[in-house]
Amino acid sequence: RVMIKVVVLVSGVNLISTIDEVGSELGEPDCKLTKPFLICEGNMLEPWLSDVTSADTFMMSSDKILTLTDPRPTILEKYETLIK
Repeated sequence: RVMIKVVVLVSGVNLISTIDEVGSELGEPDCKLTKPFLICEGNMLEPWLSDVTSADTFMMSSDKILTLTDPRPTILEKYETLIK
């Protein structure tokens, strides 16, 4: 099941991403982030890690995620426009 969520990382970084839980071995990454964007000051969105990679899909362990929550409608609308 794929969802668009605000992903709050334990490091304090806030992302908005299409997220998909995947089955994995213990200790392996179990969350697939597709087209994650960093939520910057003023709710500006910029592609996450775009300065170091052109990849748009990332695997992450759920222990790096503090919480997942639904984005505000204005942020969701910006994100959906950017990923089209």
